[in-house]
Amino acid sequence: MESKPSDAIVVGAGIAGLIAALKLQPARVTVLCKTRLGVGAATDWAQGGIAAAIGKDDSPSLHAIDTQLAGAGISDRKIVDILTHDAPAQVEELLALGAAFDRTAGGELALGREAAHQRRRIVKAGGDATGHEILKTLIGAVRDHPSIDVVEDVTALDLVLEEECVCGVRAIRSAGVPFELRAAAVVLATGGVGRLYRYTTNPVEATGDGIAMAARAGALLADMEFVQFHPTALAIGRDPMPLVTEAVRGEGATLVNDLGERFMLSIHRDAELAPRDVVARAIFEQLQHGRTVGLDAREALGARFPDAFPTVFRFCMEAGIDPRVQNIPVAPAAHYLMGGIAVDEWGRTSLQHLWACGETSATGVHGANRLASNSLLEALVYGSRVAVDIGNAHRNVKVLARDARPVAPPARRRRDPQTTAAQALSDIRNVMYSNVGLVRDEAGLRAALARLDDLAPEFGDSLGELRSLLVVGRLIAEAALARRESRGSHYRSDYPQTNEAFAKRSFTRLRSVA
Repeated sequence: MESKPSDAIVVGAGIAGLIAALKLQPARVTVLCKTRLGVGAATDWAQGGIAAAIGKDDSPSLHAIDTQLAGAGISDRKIVDILTHDAPAQVEELLALGAAFDRTAGGELALGREAAHQRRRIVKAGGDATGHEILKTLIGAVRDHPSIDVVEDVTALDLVLEEECVCGVRAIRSAGVPFELRAAAVVLATGGVGRLYRYTTNPVEATGDGIAMAARAGALLADMEFVQFHPTALAIGRDPMPLVTEAVRGEGATLVNDLGERFMLSIHRDAELAPRDVVARAIFEQLQHGRTVGLDAREALGARFPDAFPTVFRFCMEAGIDPRVQNIPVAPAAHYLMGGIAVDEWGRTSLQHLWACGETSATGVHGANRLASNSLLEALVYGSRVAVDIGNAHRNVKVLARDARPVAPPARRRRDPQTTAAQALSDIRNVMYSNVGLVRDEAGLRAALARLDDLAPEFGDSLGELRSLLVVGRLIAEAALARRESRGSHYRSDYPQTNEAFAKRSFTRLRSVA
């Protein structure tokens, strides 16, 4: 393996990784990108926007209240306060870098509203192309910095440890050439786990690599049972599924089934603007009963749709659906993981010299259910804080060992040479969506774990996406099995009530390499 010196290695080139790399200047930083820079990052797909209390009728404290309510009682108050307090400054920094956010006729930032927000506080770009605009802005800034090296088309495999300290990353190029990088600090910002599920809005690169790497190295993980399903993915047979942003409902679009019933009115007082988990399960229940569901924006938006939401409009028209005069077919899809690598308020993990930020991390801000448009914000805030902490040379990593629960290693069973990698991937995605998805129970969770165990001997040591998916899938299923209640995005049909005994975050470790 070749070795290349660096002050810091950032694994992942979405918003969290790029902001961390930029703010680590003037250090020599190497950014590992799984694809070409700007391709495959979930940031680029983010339509909703950035939540920030910058309106005259808003405040960080109101933003914090909304965040905690969505989190269903287990958000970390200290972390939430940091997030909401720092939000306006993060927007200002992006503006200074040249980000072109939408503005009113008077020149002020145009603020939208999304589900579970009590104020209009969503900063957007191009109506529904916020992630793309932010990513474009950050990529331009990164390319202008001579001290940032971007290594493209590389898959990170494992962390390098010496004397229980992280000191580098082992990776492999797309051509199959392995190599190793060493650095005093490693930052994991590899995004989410959507590829685990049959129906997802995430890019195919979202395979949980960073979480799996940290887990194999012995890092503490948190809140892995909490997977958010976006209620309104565009149901046109595409994989991944295009997203119909929450903001469409924020502008007044309604959900109706094929009988013309607006079913959300009888489910939640906020109807279509209820928390995402409530809306997603309501749609899922309609589909389970043989109904189809459409998003009706004809009255709320009508002729304004192309200008208000050009990305969604393009997706719809490509599928032969005109949302100005037709309902948009929608279904729930895996969208965001609230859990991940456990970190403190500076993004420090339980391993020395290892930090994590973005969806890969579990800061505690989202609790059991992420508030809409807090994900881009969290990536900005905590990506920045990671850079500050590394820059201040804080090397004494806080060990987050409280309430740790070990996860059993996958059982080693007889190899099944008849199963191809493609079949294994399909099996994993199907069983995760059916049994570890929107509605869970003990029998389904144990069946999912058994199937993952069956596949582990054959594919657990491979260098492809299956290696990460098998680890992360097991961690999610085990955590879901252990939480014997329903809370936020985690719903157990055999334990449908919220139980105050579980009104706390969950922590776990992987005991053995998968």
